[in-house]
Amino acid sequence: MNKLTLNDLPKSALTGRRVLVRVDYNVPLDADGRITDDTRISATVLTLRYLIENGARIVLLSHFGRPRGKPVPEMSLRPAAARLGELLGRDVAFVGETVGPEAVEATRKLGDGDVLLLENTRFIAGEEKNDRELARQMAGLGDVYVNDAFGAAHRAHSSTAGVAEVMKGEGKPAVAGFLMAKELEYLGGALEHPKRPFVAILGGAKISGKIDVITALLPKVDRLLIGGAMANTFFRAMGLQTGTSLVEDDRVEMARGLVQGSGDRLVLPVDCIVTDRLEAGAEKQVVSREAIPADRMVADIGPRSVDLYRRELEGAGTVLWNGPMGVFEVPEFADGTRGVAEAVAAATDAGATTIIGGGDSAAAVSEMGLEARMSHVSTGGGASLEFLEGKELPGVAALSDRDAS
Repeated sequence: MNKLTLNDLPKSALTGRRVLVRVDYNVPLDADGRITDDTRISATVLTLRYLIENGARIVLLSHFGRPRGKPVPEMSLRPAAARLGELLGRDVAFVGETVGPEAVEATRKLGDGDVLLLENTRFIAGEEKNDRELARQMAGLGDVYVNDAFGAAHRAHSSTAGVAEVMKGEGKPAVAGFLMAKELEYLGGALEHPKRPFVAILGGAKISGKIDVITALLPKVDRLLIGGAMANTFFRAMGLQTGTSLVEDDRVEMARGLVQGSGDRLVLPVDCIVTDRLEAGAEKQVVSREAIPADRMVADIGPRSVDLYRRELEGAGTVLWNGPMGVFEVPEFADGTRGVAEAVAAATDAGATTIIGGGDSAAAVSEMGLEARMSHVSTGGGASLEFLEGKELPGVAALSDRDAS
């Protein structure tokens, strides 16, 4: 990565300075407004503790949900401030506006090591439009900009790209935080210098959502294992019956071309779990991929497929996984995802570098208690996918270049 990171700044550039940190605290809440998964908050603690220890005056920006440019009380970041305070073991101040006199005054009152979280950036209409004036106002809240929000790095918004550009133009550093740097190091390393064999696993519902990832990865990997409902489109391309399963008819020809042009690198399930309904308690049946009943849908990969994928993962040097193998939210259809997760964890134990590409895969690994047995679990589903596709991430591109320092 040719971008400056927090480690590149002298500590004197932090002490007594207002450090504006873009974080991603877009975390799930229950019906009572309680945080049910604080992974994205806890992932920023390393960066924040470093800043605290070096006397920075920390100002945090984040989005939450999709309030569509207006205040929505249920999407306030106040619960995130409370949880962050618990994780840091210190008070985290909260201000109910993002820019404006109250926000500016709050940043001016900070002492060394203090932490302030401002209100949801998406309460302001210009945020998602990368409004230049809004970015300029955000830039007035800090002396240094740190982007530690990999999960939002694929968005060209005022708080991710615009503010960095403004601050660079004012001669202020715009750098990657420790979480951002780690994400780019693992994902970039997997793509540029993978330890081989390099095995990628892609799941999820639709091939259309990951076609660019498949196309980008196939020339780089030794094996690409397919799971989830996207496998049905490949089955149809192979002339197999798919029952009532989700199939993207407009992608069948594309899938056929991938099957024909990939040699032995593309590996598809050999059996499936089928059902008549995707609900807890539903009846399920194991069938080969050649025997999917006309009145049933595929809900998971089958046990022979799990064994096949486990063998493909044995001895792997690098493993990259994005997307579940089935409808893992329903216990009856979680065995495929669990089996693959355990096989990836075993690969880590055997010395492989294993990377979970955020989103549902990260949720599944966390739910199954296997997160600690993975080399890296990404905090950014959409950002991970776009990075793997080879796209430029605006939130990264806007940071200060290392060779320009």
